[in-house]
Amino acid sequence: MGLLEELAEKLAADVMDVQNRHGESAERLYMEVGNYIGTSSPSLQEAFMTACRLHLAEQRGRKFFDQRVAALDAGETGAAK
Repeated sequence: MGLLEELAEKLAADVMDVQNRHGESAERLYMEVGNYIGTSSPSLQEAFMTACRLHLAEQRGRKFFDQRVAALDAGETGAAK
């Protein structure tokens, strides 16, 4: 992984941590940070936003997976929503 990706991933992980801890009051923090860093480095902004989208998608997928497993363990056969 190159420096750009390393920096973007570290910042994205930190931002996602704060968003998760503060809930709704920080749910768009990643957009604010992305816009701010984009004024000095569009390359870092794009890598950061990509990393954030990956984190958000993983969180969403993890939530679905956990719900689906709980349903399967409970004996339900329908797909979770």
